[in-house]
Amino acid sequence: MLTDKQLQNNVLAELDWAPDVAAAHLGVSARDGIVTLSGQVGSYAEKHAAETAVRHVHGVKGVAEAIEVLLPFDRQRTDAEIAAAVIDRLAWDVSVPHDALTVVVEHGQVTIGGDVEWHYERDAAEQDIRRLMGVTGVVNRIEVRPTTTAEQIGDDITHALHRSYFFDPKTIAVTAVDGRVELTGSVKSWNDWETAAATAWGAPGVRAVDNRITII
Repeated sequence: MLTDKQLQNNVLAELDWAPDVAAAHLGVSARDGIVTLSGQVGSYAEKHAAETAVRHVHGVKGVAEAIEVLLPFDRQRTDAEIAAAVIDRLAWDVSVPHDALTVVVEHGQVTIGGDVEWHYERDAAEQDIRRLMGVTGVVNRIEVRPTTTAEQIGDDITHALHRSYFFDPKTIAVTAVDGRVELTGSVKSWNDWETAAATAWGAPGVRAVDNRITII
């Protein structure tokens, strides 16, 4: 088992390795598998990249994020400019339903809402916004409206998990109620934890995933 210092060093090394993260501006602390990130970055995309990189490090059980986005002067945009860019970008993405979403921008933070049928559509919209110039944060309030029964959702996810070489059928349990899925059990790494959640999100009609799987 890694010590807190070893985990901290591994996270720092991973951030330094990530090409889209300026690791020199970030601080890292670790305690009992929980990593805290602090410091400043020049874009929301870089902030997200740092969080993603940390989750890939073996031994990380959770991430507490306190990174501040400070935009350089030449990357600052008005809320109206950001809103126009968001609407234009979403309109060009074939993965996002046309005219299904609403956009509100306040001090660079973009809040998106509306209804979609699939989680990948919800995720695609957020990815579109994440890398736009001037964006300092994204609040995703898009709802996935279930079109299948809870029993069908649960069965679909269970079968998908059992098809994956990551999981032993005896270690993961799936329950679904009104499009909300709960995963329980245990896995050996954060990557397996994320794979289980991504598999659950891939089922049609899933509105929320509560991943209670523990990393051992």
